Amino acid sequence: MKSDINQLTTEGRNPASNDLDEMSILAIAQLMNQEDAKVSQSITPELPQIAAAIALIVTAFKANGRLIYMGAGTSGRLGVLDAAECVPTFGTEPEMVQGLIAGGAQAMTVAVEGAEDNPNLGAQDLKDLALTANDAVVGLAASGRTPYVIGALDYAQKIGAATISLACNNQALISQHAQVAIEVTPGPEVLAGSTRLKAGTAEKMVLNMLSTISMAKIGKVYHNLMVDVKPTNEKLVIRAKHMIELATGVSADEASELFAAAHQNVKTAIVMDLAGVSVSDAEQRLQRAHGVVRDALALQRGGLK
Repeated sequence: MKSDINQLTTEGRNPASNDLDEMSILAIAQLMNQEDAKVSQSITPELPQIAAAIALIVTAFKANGRLIYMGAGTSGRLGVLDAAECVPTFGTEPEMVQGLIAGGAQAMTVAVEGAEDNPNLGAQDLKDLALTANDAVVGLAASGRTPYVIGALDYAQKIGAATISLACNNQALISQHAQVAIEVTPGPEVLAGSTRLKAGTAEKMVLNMLSTISMAKIGKVYHNLMVDVKPTNEKLVIRAKHMIELATGVSADEASELFAAAHQNVKTAIVMDLAGVSVSDAEQRLQRAHGVVRDALALQRGGLK
């Protein structure tokens, strides 16, 4: 491991920041901004691989499988964050998208020494979740060689689950342990080796795609509206009502009435208005359409059996 660290782009020195400690605050901020601008460009070549990964995740979801992120350090934390945000954004059950980090929950805030160096821990964490062939596992490692992640991916492949890797170096070791390998290379960090910077941003951007597009493809989006949003606080209640306004064209007052009548379910409210049906009929349509609003509306025209 130590012998090949010089081969990792994520560990290299960025010549533009060679005198970082002597630069002015504004100059450092400008440099970091310039470097961050390179991140989205580094993702572009990997879009076909990202699309292939999303197809695997959608297949898993349609088979009642789960999406499980695995990582250590920053990579693990980003996976946990993306998983947690699926619940309020898409109304998922907490089990549907999960993030596992080497060292367990305490590793979210405190480094757990050596946890990422043990491939057996990665496999064990998936065993503890009772991984099945219907699930999809995404292994995250900026370096592309974290043993914890490799152990998890190997176990997932043994079980028959879909496997995806995401690294920030070319020819990453974890790429050899996944069905679909994503390698985003945003280049050396402004602060050498601090992969919570560009590499972390790149990982976050890819995770945004994996979860958002997957959810859109299983009916949790109508047009570009997150219609499965959970109204668990005042802000989200306001957002939910606004979704109804945007989807149907009704007034704010009418949207509030629909929201209440639909038992605070945005999808039900939309189908009630656009199909001109009762709350029970709207609920039945959505059930028959597996929660897809467009398909529930197509029932009105006899387009779905």
